[in-house]
Amino acid sequence: MRLDTRHPRQIRADIRGGRLTGITAGLGQNYVQANLAILPRAQAYDFLLFCQRNPRACPLIEVCDAGSPEPVGVAPGADLRTDLPRYRIHEHGVVTAEVTDIRSYWRDDLVAFLLGCSFTFEWALLDAGVRLWHVEEGKGVAMWRTSIACRPAGIFNGPMVVSMRPIRAVDVAKAVTVSARYPGAHGAPIHVGDPAALGIDDITQPHYGEAQFFAPGDIPVFWACGVTPQAVALAAKPPLMITHSPGHMFITDLPNASLAAW
Repeated sequence: MRLDTRHPRQIRADIRGGRLTGITAGLGQNYVQANLAILPRAQAYDFLLFCQRNPRACPLIEVCDAGSPEPVGVAPGADLRTDLPRYRIHEHGVVTAEVTDIRSYWRDDLVAFLLGCSFTFEWALLDAGVRLWHVEEGKGVAMWRTSIACRPAGIFNGPMVVSMRPIRAVDVAKAVTVSARYPGAHGAPIHVGDPAALGIDDITQPHYGEAQFFAPGDIPVFWACGVTPQAVALAAKPPLMITHSPGHMFITDLPNASLAAW
């Protein structure tokens, strides 16, 4: 199992310097990781409203000033243009590039949003003795677009994306209870069991991330996912939207406990 207990500032320095380029699961133990979405100011209000209307999938933890890549509230001194391992560039609903630095795309009218991530409650699951195969193996979590429609706001509409973890049957209740403590990181699962209920035809073929290993007795457990804005970008087709690449998150200076509801 890869567990990196360094302070997020050290990890971000390695990312900025190109020494760390992979997924961030297992990094920054006990610190909040965040999904990223960046939009021009002309579309930023609609997206803010979309997040407020869909808090399970898009729990807001920071909104930067227009033109500023520094998330002052959660990681002073950080730079959202360089401090994630990998980014996706969406233009008019099409992914046109995947890069490790977005300084060449930056504009004075861009507004950056950081959204809570399930990697936060994963630490609590591990502490509670819930095994997570993808963390143990250093893999990306599996994610799917579902048949659940998000509540629209302005130009933004589209399906909810979910992440899935195979959980031992004896641990499902524990996983539900533990993750429910973190509404700012998607909270409790939205579904347990049959993936067809979410419109997922093949549990072995995720739309994002990597296929998961199921041991005998494992049950698929699904949480709302911060990759939802990327599915929304495909549907709404804003002229520009920059996001993290799935699994390549921003690591904040906030302790996970700051998002715990009780």
